[in-house]
Amino acid sequence: MEMALKLARNVAGQTSPNPPVGAVVIKDGRIIGMGAHLQAGERHAERVALDMAGEKARGADLYVTLEPCSHTGRTSPCADAVIEAGVQRVYVAVSDPNPLVAGRGVERLRAAGVEVVEGLCADQARKLYEPFFHFIRTKTPHVTMKTAMTMDGKIATVTGDSKWVTSEQARLDVHLLRHTQDAILVGVQTLLHDDPLLTTRLPQGGQHPIRVILDTWLRTPVDSQVIQNTQAPTWIVCGNEADLAREQLLLSRPHVEILRMPTTQLDIQDILLELGIRGVMTLLVEGGAAVNASFVKARAIQQVVCYVAPKMLGGKGSHTPVGGADPVLMGEAFPLVFESVEMIGPDIKIIAIPKERE
Repeated sequence: MEMALKLARNVAGQTSPNPPVGAVVIKDGRIIGMGAHLQAGERHAERVALDMAGEKARGADLYVTLEPCSHTGRTSPCADAVIEAGVQRVYVAVSDPNPLVAGRGVERLRAAGVEVVEGLCADQARKLYEPFFHFIRTKTPHVTMKTAMTMDGKIATVTGDSKWVTSEQARLDVHLLRHTQDAILVGVQTLLHDDPLLTTRLPQGGQHPIRVILDTWLRTPVDSQVIQNTQAPTWIVCGNEADLAREQLLLSRPHVEILRMPTTQLDIQDILLELGIRGVMTLLVEGGAAVNASFVKARAIQQVVCYVAPKMLGGKGSHTPVGGADPVLMGEAFPLVFESVEMIGPDIKIIAIPKERE
């Protein structure tokens, strides 16, 4: 099952809106088949592993990270494929919360005489599937907020200079994180000040997330990199009073879409619902202080990834990761729980989750 989980982790971020799944077929103590679901619409992990095993799958054991599906979508039911292959026993890490599955896959297998053992490596699997489970439950993306700051909590100088807060190793780690996300979100101020490309730049390539720009009045420059560069779709979210002529100008680029919200001012929950409808399962927020404050205020964050550099900047006017209105009481803080702390080159990487999720 650990091998199946590793296969699933290797494809995390490229299967949306489907979950990443790994499967391994074992017979007489030997691996005779393995596979992962590589992309929505392609063969599921169970079918890849069973196809590799061929006739040897009869009487074998199948280890799969998520309950086999029992419905026909883009592909036929995996539970039927397992039964037809003659597998005698199936180990399932966790059940699928999707209402189209939700226990029906296991029921179908057992009804056909296949022994099913549930819960093997369940904790590891639940961690892997947190984004998928959140997406199924809320119909909105699983949100990760990423920040990079000095030891005294600064992300830029008073002039906005932020190159570079953290090390090259930390920046590479950020691109690995981008590679696993469906979409990356920033505010228009970031475009106006930094003109970022917002792509994944890894030595071996990588998946480019959809670029989502929060731009109430459509101030995105036509000559900005996200408009001129066609490597990834660019979705610009604006209010209902944004200029129509500006919209048409931006839409002249084939990879650009305008998501006009029903209100003048942008609402985070409305935006997340729209992204969910569009199949965005994971969202990486790399905003400045204002955008980050909006997500904190809305309590719309499922994970925080913070890189801390071993330097101190100081200054009353230096920028901090989260802005917004000044709180009066410490009780107004957004409570988090540290999940992990590790060294990335000379920097520290901290992952935290909201306390209420314990």
